Amino acid sequence: MSTQMWIRQIHRWLSMAFTLAVIANIVAMTMQLQAVWVGFLALVPLIPLLATGLYLFALPHVSRSNANEAR
Repeated sequence: MSTQMWIRQIHRWLSMAFTLAVIANIVAMTMQLQAVWVGFLALVPLIPLLATGLYLFALPHVSRSNANEAR
């Protein structure tokens, strides 16, 4: 499996973890729990999600510029 496929798969799993963390945060807020760690729970997958998302966003642009240089 290529590096791009691994990063894409990691990005998918991180997005699911982030979604679950946001749902847990919403549930905690509706139950009026004052646990600060629940609020920070969404930040754990968000930071690598940002990195993989930026990589996947830049990938077509980088490959397009490499193709233009090869001509």
